[in-house]
This record gives sequence, structure tokens and C-alpha cells, in this order.
Amino acid sequence: MERLEGLDGAFLSLESPTTHLQILGALIFDPAGVDGGVDFWRVRDMVADRVDRVPPFRKRMVEVPFGLQHPSMVDDPDFDIDYHVRRVSLPDPGGLEELAALAADVASRPLDRRRPLWEFHVVEGLEHGHLALIPKVHHSIIDGVSGAEVMAAFFDLSPEPAPHRLFARRTSASGRTPNRPGGPEGRSDTAPTEGSEPGQRSWEPEPLPGNLDQWREVVGSLPGHADALIKTVSRTLQTARSLNGRNRDVQGGLPPSPFEAPRTSINRAISPHRRVALARLPLSDVRRIREVLGGTANDVVLAATSGAMRTFFAERGEELDSSLVAMVPVSVRAPSERDALGNRVSAILVSLASGVEDAATRLRHIGDGMRSAKEQSRSIGSDVFAGWAQVLFPALATRLSRLVTNLRLFDHVTPVFNLIVSNVPGPDFPLYLAGARMVAMYPLGPIVEGVGVNVTVFSYLDTMYVGVQACWDLAPDIDTIARGMEDSLEELVREADRRDRPVPWWHAELPA
Repeated sequence: MERLEGLDGAFLSLESPTTHLQILGALIFDPAGVDGGVDFWRVRDMVADRVDRVPPFRKRMVEVPFGLQHPSMVDDPDFDIDYHVRRVSLPDPGGLEELAALAADVASRPLDRRRPLWEFHVVEGLEHGHLALIPKVHHSIIDGVSGAEVMAAFFDLSPEPAPHRLFARRTSASGRTPNRPGGPEGRSDTAPTEGSEPGQRSWEPEPLPGNLDQWREVVGSLPGHADALIKTVSRTLQTARSLNGRNRDVQGGLPPSPFEAPRTSINRAISPHRRVALARLPLSDVRRIREVLGGTANDVVLAATSGAMRTFFAERGEELDSSLVAMVPVSVRAPSERDALGNRVSAILVSLASGVEDAATRLRHIGDGMRSAKEQSRSIGSDVFAGWAQVLFPALATRLSRLVTNLRLFDHVTPVFNLIVSNVPGPDFPLYLAGARMVAMYPLGPIVEGVGVNVTVFSYLDTMYVGVQACWDLAPDIDTIARGMEDSLEELVREADRRDRPVPWWHAELPA
């Protein structure tokens, strides 16, 4: 039995009927050249073979009595790979628009807490003979960086997959075995049983904890919980004093504070239903902008987002009182924690300088704001947020979250921030799933109450893939944001080209 801690547990406590804190993606694969092709069953068998590489994928949550602690993760005695790996087909023509609609439907449904918190939707019927995978994993298990590590457990670095070992489980409370039709290569109608194939692995789940075991652990942890609360309060007060002193000495503007964001049409109470739009940005363009105009890849992503949101609100005829504020997740994962699951993240608030007309000037303002926000974040540290996430009783956090939802509070108050923007670096080498080469990877991050848009970017090979997820009711025109990301980047490239153009000799200044 493993107790969730800090932010991992908080991502469960803060869910509501409208807020689904789960991370998704839309991954596209080209099976050309794979002997026998790549179908659902081949992917399903490969996932079953490797699921033990990600221990949380076979564990379910067990709630603590009265929500006095975060849930525990325990082996699911009824684990069924065929519940988690699902088959679906796209309607014609099977393009990005249809894939985005399917991803939105998957994102609209919360994960079942009675089972391990993940699903893989294997999508057939894509154009060009491609195959897609829509993974959905709860945020309590992964963040952006560890999510990439989780997916790596199922990928290969070459078209030749690692030796296939069939999956079996020694015991099952349900006694079920997955049924499936016969397929190529003489596969049988049922899953293999123990010992039927050489090299297969067996797994015996640990018993579920009883209520008495849970109560013993709760009572035993109360003294430590009280001590942690005192330390968290003390650390918070020390940080506040340090931050006030730092802010007095800062030259220039400070990062925006919570609730300083303008009220907009996307910052209202959200529904459980989602929309998705997809875009892509050439990494060569991002590098070109950085070389000529300056800034980091994150700065360029934020500047492209700012330009897209300017277009989005302009087309709605909506004028903003002040600059949009983005919440930007920041990894605080140490090198030694690279392979660890769970969440090692903090967050900063950044002005998107959306009131600035010139794209290059907007980029410069955003870069200055990011540096200031990161300096402030280092002063605060990640321990404060993680500490409060650990000491607040989950039952209290859950009730507050549901109260905010039921009262539709953000229909009446200023938002904490306007949107979420995340940029996750990915590999610059190709990945393969069951022999099929991955040709695109669109990420999708969650939205929360009062914040109806999330823009997440993931780099793979020579492209940044953009996934925009939004509330169905608040952003029916979500495609404007995805298209605006591409247009805004092109605007920055044109500005970089203009500034880097050689000066004609007749305009050159003569030496004195």
C-alpha cells in the first residue's frame, strides 16, 4: 500500500463533476513497412506485456475514512487490461478534425476511481493508413515530464520491438479472461493462461487494506500531520516576509498576482464537456525567432499564445481591460528524480502582454516577465505549495472544490488567471509503437474551474505540437486559437526576417 502525498493527492481532492484533472494526448503512428501491419490487437498485446513497467497502472485508489488523508494506491485484484486498452474507429475522412473530436469526447469523461486511473484508446481509420493512440492518465500519477517517461515505457527506439513476453496474472477475484476474435499469426480466442508461453510473467496482487488497517494508519499519522502543519505555516510566513523584502528591492515590474487577471468570456464556470483543436509549429521557426529576436523557446510559445488570444478575442469583439495572465507550470524535478512518477511541479503567473500591438515587443515583454516570475518562484520555493497540498485534509479540499462548482462562483468573481500554457520538451529522435513510427504527438492538458482554455505544447523531432483543450460551452470557436498559434508564429518569423535582412550597400553607413 502506497499513500499519495502532496500534489499527487491534491489533484484527486480538487476534482469536481466539471473539473477532470487528467492528461491526454493524440499520438499518430505510421505502420508502413511493418510485417503483418499494426492493428489493435498487436498494440493491446504490447501494452499488456509492458504494463508492469509502470506500477501505478495496476493500482487503484482506496479512500481513507472521512477523507482524513490522501488515498492509498493498492494493487487492483480485478485488473483487466481489456478495460484499459480500448478500440475505436474514426469516421471518414479520418483527419485531424475527426481525431480532435474523438479526443474531446475522451477528455469529457472522468476516469473511474474504482479502477487504475488510465486508459489507452487505440484509434483506427485514420487517413494515409495511420493509427492513433489517445492515452488518458490521471494527473495524480504524472506531470508533463513524468508523463513522457511513462509513455516511453511503451515505446521503442527502433522499428524492432523488444522481445514480446505475454502477460498473465496468477489470481483473479473475478476469474475473467479477455475475449477476442482470432487474428493473424494464429492467435487464439482467449488470453494466455499461466505457463502457456515461455518467458511470460505472472503477477499476484497484494490484498486490499481493510478499514481497521486504514484507521490505524490515520491515527498513527496524526502527530506527524500536526507537526507538518506547524512547519508549513512557519515556512509560509518566512517566505512571505522574504518575498515582501525582495519585491521592495526589485527594479522594474513584478509578476502579476492572483486575481489580477481581467474578466473574460472564457473565465466563467465550466461544464464537464470539452472541445479540442490541434496545430503544429516548426521548430526551425522557433529557433530562428530566438536567434534574431531573443528569448527562450518558452517565451516564443507564450508570445505565439498571446497573439492567438488577441485574435480570438478580437473576432469575438471582446475588449480586455488589462493584459491576459497565464499560469505556466514549471518543473522542479531534480536530475535524480527524472524517472520518478508523480508530480514535481510549481507554477508561475506571467503577463502575456496582450495589449501590446507589435509582436517583437510583445515577445520581449513576455521574456522579461518570465525572468521576473522565475526569480520570484525561486524565492518562494516549491515546498510551500507542496506543504499545503499535504496538510490540508482531502475532505475539506473536495468540499471546497464542489462548493465552487455548485455555486458557479467564477461567473461572479475575478479569475485567478486567464488560461494555462505549458511547454514540455520531447525527444529529437523517432519513437516506435509495436513497430509503427510515431509521426505526431499532440498533448492535451486539463482545464479548471474559472479557466476555460489550456494550451499545451510538446516538441518531437523537428516540430512543436500544440493541443488546445477548452470548455465546450465557453469556447465553441476554439479552432481560432489553434490557427492563431500558427499565424502568430509566422508573424514573429516575418519580423525576424525583416530585422535580419542584409542592409543594401547604398544604405550602409560610411566609416568616419
